[in-house]
Amino acid sequence: MWYESSSKYKNEFSEEKLRHIAIIMDGNRRWANKKGKTLVLGHKEGFKAAKKAVKFSIMSGFKILTLYAFSSENRERSAFEIKSLIKLFFFALDSEINNFNKYNIRLKIIGDIKYFNAKLQKRILQVEQMTIHNNGLILNIAINYGGRWDIVQSLKKIVNKVENGLLKIDQIKENTISEHLSTGELLPVDLVIRTGGEKRMSNFLLWEIAYSELYFTDILWPDFNHNSFQDAVNSFLSRERRFGGLKKI
Repeated sequence: MWYESSSKYKNEFSEEKLRHIAIIMDGNRRWANKKGKTLVLGHKEGFKAAKKAVKFSIMSGFKILTLYAFSSENRERSAFEIKSLIKLFFFALDSEINNFNKYNIRLKIIGDIKYFNAKLQKRILQVEQMTIHNNGLILNIAINYGGRWDIVQSLKKIVNKVENGLLKIDQIKENTISEHLSTGELLPVDLVIRTGGEKRMSNFLLWEIAYSELYFTDILWPDFNHNSFQDAVNSFLSRERRFGGLKKI
C-alpha cells in the first residue's frame, strides 16, 4: 500500500520542533552510473525515493516537505535528459493525483514554470487546484527553481507595489521580502537535508534557510529510505537551535 498509518516513525517532537523539511535530492545520476543503469532509470528510482520521503513525512506528522526536483541550472543538461525528466514529472502528476487527495496532500509547485511547454504548465496548475483544499501535508516541489531567481521576482513584486502607491519604501522590512517569495505562505524551513555527499546549497531556498539546520549524507538519493530520513531527524532533534542567539545555560 502507498501509505499506511503507523507510529513506527512517529517523532515525539515533530509537531513542536520540526515542521518544514527541505531536501536537495542529489545522486540519481551517480546511482545510475554506479549500477551500470541508464540515467532515466536513475531518475525513476529517485521518484520512488521521493514517494518514500512523502510517506515518512505523513507518518511523522510534518507539515511541509519541500523537494528540490529541478534547478534552473539543470537546464544545461542534455536535451534528452531534460526531456526524460519532464516526461517523468508529467507521469508523477498524473499517477499521484489520487494519492494526493486520498491522503489529504496539497501539492504546491515553486519555480519558473514558463520554461515548460503549455501542456505541462496547464497540468501543474490543474493538479495544484485539485489539491488546494487538502489540509494535510503540503508537498512543495521546486522545479526550474533558483533561490536567486526567487529573490529577484520577490523584489520585482515589491517594486511594482511601490510604483503603484500600495507600499512605501520605509515599510519594506525583511518579512516583506519573505512574504513575496514563492514560499511566502509557508512555515520557515527547519531542516535542510542534502543527499549524495556534496556539501553546498546549490542555489536552493537561499533566503529561507538563513537559520535552518543542515544535514548532509553520502547516501545517494535513490537509496534514501525511511531509516535514512529518521537519522536526519534524530540529528536535528539532538541540536539546540539558537537562531543567532546565545546558548542556553
